[in-house]
Amino acid sequence: MREIALTDPEGVLLEPEGASTGVLVLSGSSGRIETDRCRMLASHGVAAASIRYFGAPGQPGEARLIPLETFDEVLADLHSRYQRLVVLGTSWGAQAALLLGTLHPEIDAVVGISPTYVSWAGLSQERPQRSSWTLRGEQVPFVPFDDEAIEDAVEESRGELPSFCEAYLSALEKYADRVPAATVPVERIAGDVVLVAGGDDALWPSVLSAEAVRRRRTAHDLETIVVTHPDAGHRVVLPGEPVLPLSPRLAWGGSEAADRELGLRAWPEIAAVL
Repeated sequence: MREIALTDPEGVLLEPEGASTGVLVLSGSSGRIETDRCRMLASHGVAAASIRYFGAPGQPGEARLIPLETFDEVLADLHSRYQRLVVLGTSWGAQAALLLGTLHPEIDAVVGISPTYVSWAGLSQERPQRSSWTLRGEQVPFVPFDDEAIEDAVEESRGELPSFCEAYLSALEKYADRVPAATVPVERIAGDVVLVAGGDDALWPSVLSAEAVRRRRTAHDLETIVVTHPDAGHRVVLPGEPVLPLSPRLAWGGSEAADRELGLRAWPEIAAVL
């Protein structure tokens, strides 16, 4: 297996011999390079690349106003190297993966782990709020955060890690007029779509989002695979992956056993689109 360092943006490509599928692996709001997940995928004969799409020198320090064109070069490279092209994103990266699927018809499959069905404001303390993403220099329509609900969640946590799921639901209700424009037009995704969501996700309502994506695509006669587990949280663990350390800042919900069980349930569906 070859391990190739990527630059501009920084990243890594794990390339097993004879790979016919290339996967772009996108992290959540940590912005990290998903080396462990790439190694796991490569162990199954899939070439896997991951890039740091924000927070590196010359990039936004927080997940805000990220050009969707950031991903164009690595997608083009994978498409030129391999017969099949897949994007697999988790959480904030699932948001990006679904958006990329609507823009790139050459993407054969999108896998969203702990997804959202709308584009959100960027993760920043600056106000007024701005989108997480731009396309051709324009902000992608987004749902703002409900600052008051976020403050309430922190206050009500009483020293425990706060859950922001209700704050996200509150934002969807408070800014309902923004939701239609911010909804990802998933009916434009030409390839397969697999979504994985935990019913005990404490960060945001990923099962609600997965079902919203499925309903929208079903209305256009498009199939969507949704895999859930009632006790799993935001941190889904695929077979062979190490467990991510818990966040020191917010609650993810679930448990290691349930998060692993959801990953085990989801893996056959993910492997099928690889």
